Amino acid sequence: MKVDVLLGLQWGDEGKGKVVDYLAPQYNVVTRFQGGPNAGHTLEFDGIKHVLHQIPSGIFRSDIKNIIGNGVVLDPVIFKKEIEELADFNLDLKSNLFISKKAQIILPTHRLLDAASEKAKGSAKIGSTLKGIGPTYQDKIGRNGLRVGDVLSPDFKKKYRELANKHEETLHRAELEYNLSEQEEEFFEAIEFIKTFNLIDSEYQINDYLKNGDAVLAEGAQGSLLDVDFGSYPFVTSSNTMAAGACTGLGIAPSAVGEVFGIFKAYCTRVGSGPFPTELFNETGEKLRAEGHEFGATTGRPRRCGWLDLPALKYAVILNGVTQLYMMKADVLDSFDEIKVCTAYKLPDGSVTDRLTYEVQEQKIDPEYKVFKGWKKELRNISNYEDLPQEICDYIVYIEGEIGVPIKLISLGPDRSSTIIRSSN
Repeated sequence: MKVDVLLGLQWGDEGKGKVVDYLAPQYNVVTRFQGGPNAGHTLEFDGIKHVLHQIPSGIFRSDIKNIIGNGVVLDPVIFKKEIEELADFNLDLKSNLFISKKAQIILPTHRLLDAASEKAKGSAKIGSTLKGIGPTYQDKIGRNGLRVGDVLSPDFKKKYRELANKHEETLHRAELEYNLSEQEEEFFEAIEFIKTFNLIDSEYQINDYLKNGDAVLAEGAQGSLLDVDFGSYPFVTSSNTMAAGACTGLGIAPSAVGEVFGIFKAYCTRVGSGPFPTELFNETGEKLRAEGHEFGATTGRPRRCGWLDLPALKYAVILNGVTQLYMMKADVLDSFDEIKVCTAYKLPDGSVTDRLTYEVQEQKIDPEYKVFKGWKKELRNISNYEDLPQEICDYIVYIEGEIGVPIKLISLGPDRSSTIIRSSN
């Protein structure tokens, strides 16, 4: 068997949680391979909305194993709260949820360092979620970090104290006020809680699943344009959000990757700072935000909104080797008279390009648009592709033709049932 990878192709918030939940019955195992509590994956079914931050989105299916991989940075406090919020659903979490011993742990001082760093940047801040993600990955790369397997060591508190003391030296220089003792009490309670779960060498377990013929789905967090190497640096996350990140974040060979499902919104959004070529600062942008309920699942911050950016989408498709496209939130565009798609960028020197090059991300550019007629019809209750208005079909076929990858799924609302699968195209 192969590992299928599902990831976002924009700046995150594409709707990955819903798709994982929808596809989950086809899989025996769902994994997370990077990111941490800065990601909020939203699922909605039976009239209830769920937001998962660190736990894989297959957790609501009783017959599916869920693995938090080694590439994830885990906040024990947030993990404990997430588990407690799932208590009413009678899930067998002790049997169906596994945590890699090699996953890095977010300490309370990591969150404080994150806040101090953003404060120091002033107007140049990157828009961090302040969850301690960046400082934790810094410690990982600097070979200073603590891992989940360390909680089983009798010397864990000593190891914690040594690292926290290093952090406090930096915090003292930053002149940040804080009360660490209160946070530490909650942290160590959460550490004891984590010990009650299945802590595993996940690379072995995942490869054993593959040998046994089990279907595995790797669930990415954030979006491709936030990748630390290929995103709009420095306004990016601290991990590799591309399909390649599944290999290092789970411990699988490149040859083990099967399908790559690329998720994108029918328009674009972004949270935090950084370039956003098609961003709208007018009433249309406000309408997109209102119709799409575009507020961060983790931070609650209003998302920046704009039209679909094809050069950026093509860029993400190429780098990820996407085999299938899934278009989300098409219903948000139901009431628009016209819909625009960015087809190229006009550079300051007057030249035009359809590539998201280094220079494009560093310069102020003007997007060039193709305009489509809106469908002006509510889509949410439509269940067959053949019943969709011609205008949205034209929109879908155009995007598909420009990208060169089939659009197989169209989401028309947050609920599981508001989904159309294209069987042939």
